[in-house]
Amino acid sequence: MTIPRRRFLQLAGLLSAATAVPRIARSQAYPARPLRWIVGFPPGGAADIVVRLIGEALSGRLGQQVIVDNRPGAGTNIAAEAVVRAPADGYTLLLVGPANAINATLYEKLPFNFLRDIAPVAGLNRSPMVMLVQPSSPFRTVAEFIAHAKSNPGKLSVASGGNGTASQMAGGLFKMMAGVNFVDVPYRGEAPALVDLRGGQVQAMFVTLTSGIEYARNGSLRALAVTTATRAQALPDVPSVADFVPGYESSTWNGVGTPRNTPAEIIARLNREINAVLADAKIKARFAGLGATPLPISPAEFGNLIETETVKWMKVVKFLGLRPN
Repeated sequence: MTIPRRRFLQLAGLLSAATAVPRIARSQAYPARPLRWIVGFPPGGAADIVVRLIGEALSGRLGQQVIVDNRPGAGTNIAAEAVVRAPADGYTLLLVGPANAINATLYEKLPFNFLRDIAPVAGLNRSPMVMLVQPSSPFRTVAEFIAHAKSNPGKLSVASGGNGTASQMAGGLFKMMAGVNFVDVPYRGEAPALVDLRGGQVQAMFVTLTSGIEYARNGSLRALAVTTATRAQALPDVPSVADFVPGYESSTWNGVGTPRNTPAEIIARLNREINAVLADAKIKARFAGLGATPLPISPAEFGNLIETETVKWMKVVKFLGLRPN
């Protein structure tokens, strides 16, 4: 039987409207149950603090509880894989950070492709790192440190929080761009590295601002420079590494991802609500106390950030010849 053209168009329109209704209803109903936010770090760390701070505020805006699920291990890859394998329905979130960009090159084989399998949702915050030395150190500027390192290749020791960590990457980028040679001493976390820095077992360290800011403020360690392209509000009297090594920039950042194929309208809703949380004066004040600034950007902008960081750290990982522990 041949269907007249007018009748065919009417049926096609009805079919199109019918398929659109579930999408609209899904968007309006979301979220209908609690959300799970998976974090690849143990409770109590800087990243976990950020997630719980944002999660509490986000719960109020969404009308559903945001449950933090800490799954540390394998350099955050356990958490990432859990989200990659979760349903793409907007109910499973991932804390995304520099480790995810670094791991894309650091690990030769992963059961997922981060850039392909995780959809970017929103940025959260950005924070500089700080280059610290002992108060008794002869180095009072980055220029003095570079000059000594060039005159004494391989004699200085610089601590890091471990292979593939942001602190090691910051040091590696510095080594590559400044053209210096020092010994990288990886620890199992920043805390034991800071103990040895204060004790004189190592001469310097690039440390996250959250971990190092109080040492810099109370004078128990000397801050030579921050690692962002410009000075940090939290340490306004401390210069930037870029003042001595043009083009140098390294910072820690956090954001949110979901499984790929999560509906665009759900991603848009999450982005809108997260950016509203970041605009709150109380959140800004809490971030300032951590030495961080809000990062309210679109999903596309956050995706560009992840891609840029992945390429950037790929070069450093290859330069250092790193392998996971």
